[in-house]
Amino acid sequence: MSSSGTSSPAARRVLDWRLRFGLLSLVWGFSFLFMKVGTEGFAPFQVTLGRLAFGTAVVAAAMAVKRERLPRGAWTWVHLTVAGFLLNALPFSLFAFSELTIPSSLAGICNATSPLWGMALSLVALSEDRPTRRRVAGLGIGFLGVLTVLGVWQGFDGLDVTGTALALLASLSYPVGWIYVRRTLAGSSHSHLSLTGAQLGLATLQLAVVTPLFTSVPTGFPVLPVLAVAALGVLGTGLAFLIQYDLVAEVGPTTAQMVTYFTPVIATAAGVALLGESLSWSTPVGAVVVLAGAALTQSRPRAARSPSVAPVPEREDTRLRERPRTTASQT
Repeated sequence: MSSSGTSSPAARRVLDWRLRFGLLSLVWGFSFLFMKVGTEGFAPFQVTLGRLAFGTAVVAAAMAVKRERLPRGAWTWVHLTVAGFLLNALPFSLFAFSELTIPSSLAGICNATSPLWGMALSLVALSEDRPTRRRVAGLGIGFLGVLTVLGVWQGFDGLDVTGTALALLASLSYPVGWIYVRRTLAGSSHSHLSLTGAQLGLATLQLAVVTPLFTSVPTGFPVLPVLAVAALGVLGTGLAFLIQYDLVAEVGPTTAQMVTYFTPVIATAAGVALLGESLSWSTPVGAVVVLAGAALTQSRPRAARSPSVAPVPEREDTRLRERPRTTASQT
């Protein structure tokens, strides 16, 4: 990959990486609240279109500052079109639709199942990913956590099945997209910033075509929903990508992706404190179990090192190298 999109060490020292890590956690955690508020004034497709348009504008501005060019090659654009659908247009829309009927806190917790889906799919689709006892155990623990969140012993009483299913499908879409990108764009000579700018632009075009077919022009533009959609795009999509890309470049993907485990906690706290959403004991307990299972699925055994061999510097994980999470782990 080109190194032209990498931030200089001096720029990265403006804010300590821990502060940027915390900011990214807050931004992604609050994204579910922004979606909830946005859908109070606009249709889900309109919320998603606005989110993508604002996010694309931020990344496009960053590309202009760094003088990045759009990718070249017909097949690259074909693959980016599919990636934009699977990693942006589809999951963003599904989450927006889900929050019409479920709390933003539950949507945030459903998003945390993405690593579980990813582990299960990678065992089938990626021959280099071998199952281990730890990862299989993590998958089982995570599944139990999902059942706890859903309150399976109560027969899902009081749970909107359709909304929850949409949120879970959204979280499934991310690893499907990551695997696709890993298979088709691995080793691309284009920079992360260039690929993501094109991907977001293509996803925006997809929503620009779909939205008029299923929605009518808004009769008004209430202030809070407009601000929520703008924040969702500028902060939760555009700025979030730039922050995470910088974190991956500075501290490595293993540390950077830990933000995934803080997102549902912040989403739940924001939903309860600011939107007055109810919270039963099974939701936070199940969320902890889900996150524990997800952490196990992402763990790797430490390779034994010979005392005479110098340690090898950490390299970027292929999945993060090809496409950093937005909403991954994304929301």
